[in-house]
Amino acid sequence: MEESVTVLETAEESAAADLQTIVDHYCGLPQKDWMQYSPLTLAWIGDTVFDLIVRTALVKQANMQTEKLHRQASALVNARMQAEGALRIRASLSAEEEAVYRRGRNSDPHHNAKNADREQYLEATGFEALLGYLYLRRRYSRIMELVKAAYPAL
Repeated sequence: MEESVTVLETAEESAAADLQTIVDHYCGLPQKDWMQYSPLTLAWIGDTVFDLIVRTALVKQANMQTEKLHRQASALVNARMQAEGALRIRASLSAEEEAVYRRGRNSDPHHNAKNADREQYLEATGFEALLGYLYLRRRYSRIMELVKAAYPAL
């Protein structure tokens, strides 16, 4: 059983790497150390990655009117829910992932969330920064592990 999971993960990583290669080819994002990106840039990328995952999962569950899809996505992709999800995964983070999370968490965003207090917003920023970091590192299976742990209903 474990061997089949490894084969599946390898296939997933290969397919995702193909997409990433295409994006890199057209956008030209250079490979560089994640510390060279600001934590808010990592969070901005991570927010987009997370949004794409949530939207894909919602369409898979039910192909419905876009207004309904938007409402369901907005209920999940917000600072309050991301903060709750971040708390569920914190204990499972590696030391490097925790450092990225803390770096995002300790950033100083220049605005506040519409639906969360400042503390929740900072937790969400840490979560997003971690996803952005994993995306740039092409660790797609790890992204999915964390999203599934943070959001069991997806």
